[in-house]
Amino acid sequence: MRTLLLSSVAATAMAICMMTADMTLTTLTLTISSAEAQSTELQSTQPAQSTQLAQTTETTPADNSEKLQKMQVTGTSMAAFQPVAQSGEYAAQLKKNLERIKLPEGFEINLYAVVPDARHMAVGPQGVVTFVGTRKDAVWAVTDRNKDGTADEVKRFAPSVIFAIPNGVCFSKDGFLYIVERNRIRSFPAAEFFYESPDVAVSDVVKDGELVPGADESYNHTARVCAVGPDKKLYVQLGQPFNVPPPEKEEIFKKYGIGGIIRMNQDGSEREVYADGLRNAVGLDFDPKTGHLWTNDNQVDGMGDDQPPGELNHITEMGQNFGFPWYGGGHVRTVEYKDVEPPANVVFPVVETTAHAADLGMLFYTGSKFPERYKQGVFTAQHGSWNRTDPAGARILFTPLKEDGTAGEQEEFATGWLTDDGEYIGRPVALAQLRDGSILVSDDFAGAIYRISYSK
Repeated sequence: MRTLLLSSVAATAMAICMMTADMTLTTLTLTISSAEAQSTELQSTQPAQSTQLAQTTETTPADNSEKLQKMQVTGTSMAAFQPVAQSGEYAAQLKKNLERIKLPEGFEINLYAVVPDARHMAVGPQGVVTFVGTRKDAVWAVTDRNKDGTADEVKRFAPSVIFAIPNGVCFSKDGFLYIVERNRIRSFPAAEFFYESPDVAVSDVVKDGELVPGADESYNHTARVCAVGPDKKLYVQLGQPFNVPPPEKEEIFKKYGIGGIIRMNQDGSEREVYADGLRNAVGLDFDPKTGHLWTNDNQVDGMGDDQPPGELNHITEMGQNFGFPWYGGGHVRTVEYKDVEPPANVVFPVVETTAHAADLGMLFYTGSKFPERYKQGVFTAQHGSWNRTDPAGARILFTPLKEDGTAGEQEEFATGWLTDDGEYIGRPVALAQLRDGSILVSDDFAGAIYRISYSK
């Protein structure tokens, strides 16, 4: 099926190239929005001076899924790309803010791109374009055409497609982009080619409404993440929507893998629950040495500033349980389940992190540019707390791994997004590695992506 689809993609690609070669993108006016999304959890709202893009009848997508799956044009206007300005006062202020960021000696940080609501990222296998998910309705395509370490172009990916919280983006090695939404998974073959057109090749991996039951489709903890593993299977995190779920949800959640990680073939077949006992794990990556999956987890609110801890978890085999909801984080029992016997085989975190600091994206560094010690561990992003009386987080951490694979002491790598006054000037979300060995850091609060490089 994938072979036939790729053949069709290639044929259509040639046609689209010929049709669009002389087209130019229309630059749209950026408008300022101070609207804030409401949620029981921390929301990725932009500051008052953030760049938000106005929708018009030309740029609002219709439901074109059926046409696109038949490789038909939709008539979507080129204006629907809604390119984002990369210069001006807003970008200048973001660059100024980066003067506050502290890094180890020899490292530098620069503004890579202005990207509204930037969340998880997927760098294309060819290194042509980076795709950026959001908790809203856009996926962004970010391109550094002259390879100077700063993006030249940011525009919507697949503007002919309607997305619903397309937070999770990940690539297979053969160029299939997977986008995980609140209750759907889609595949975009040859995304690094088709991103230049409003119309793209697309197919359903999990159809709309079938990722989780309709009765459990929520507004909370639905920013999914994904990764394609060494076994070529697709791994997807499914956060459960409650602070602590009621007992009557245990059976249905366990069946669907809600509050855990599921895996499936890349066509959606052979779905299974890979790990459970995870409240809301918003970061996945595989150790390149062992092939083991690692994940963060965000733990129970309302138990005080300093408990329970966040978690860095090491998944060594299928079927492991990581303790939630019996444990609220680490070894701290939840009030709701304190009198209920927990499973006997609970796997506790390898690292307990600062309570409520919101550990999100993570990355095992595989490049050649950073000092050798950074190839023996994992980077993680802390988004920053939303309910601590003394704010914490908003930084990048590094956890070294010992020769036996166990975790060493976690250390700060990049700090400064949380000021001494307790004000956030940025909230790191996710990490990605470019082919040149630098790493990208997304920030959904400032609406930006930063690039960290090493030059010493």
